[in-house]
Amino acid sequence: MAGRKKRSLTTEDQALWTTVAKTTVPLRRAPGLVQYTASKKIVPAPEIKRKSLVEPVEPFEVGERSPPLLPRHQISAFLGEQLSRVPVRMDHGLHKKMLRGKLQPEATLDLHGLTLARAHPRLTAFMFNAANDGLRLVLVITGKGKVKDEDGPIPIRQGVLRHQVPQWLEAPPIGSLVLNIRQAHLRHGGGGAYYVYLRRRN
Repeated sequence: MAGRKKRSLTTEDQALWTTVAKTTVPLRRAPGLVQYTASKKIVPAPEIKRKSLVEPVEPFEVGERSPPLLPRHQISAFLGEQLSRVPVRMDHGLHKKMLRGKLQPEATLDLHGLTLARAHPRLTAFMFNAANDGLRLVLVITGKGKVKDEDGPIPIRQGVLRHQVPQWLEAPPIGSLVLNIRQAHLRHGGGGAYYVYLRRRN
């Protein structure tokens, strides 16, 4: 297939093109055009400071005393407060004398240092013997319990016997013998002992 013949511009076309070309401006010289080159610096985004989950350790010296421990967990109200809320079932005059330590217990049982398995039968036998002998006021010593050095996330009672004995005294078979339970006066053991006032024998 024969190629097409190249068309040449006429004198009029050439004159028109020359006139238009004079009115054009090269793109790189156009006013108001911003040139962006690789030399332009890119500003990084501001860094967001995140709070560390690990608290900083206070400076210390070897041999320095450690700060005081936080208060230990309290499982329940103080036993003395719990017992004081129980209604008085004995003579009020004798009750006041007993709380002041002016009544002398007629018999004493010392459970200090015993396990629960050994303490319960001893308490039961002691209370029934006291009731059979017609005693009214007896003293049961439990001890305050040892203070443990470690304090974990789970609360632990201090003095298992001290918490358990009042429950035994109120539950069968001993509960039917008991009229009143109160924490002992300091002269008789304080928080580590209990006054137990027995019912009168029929």
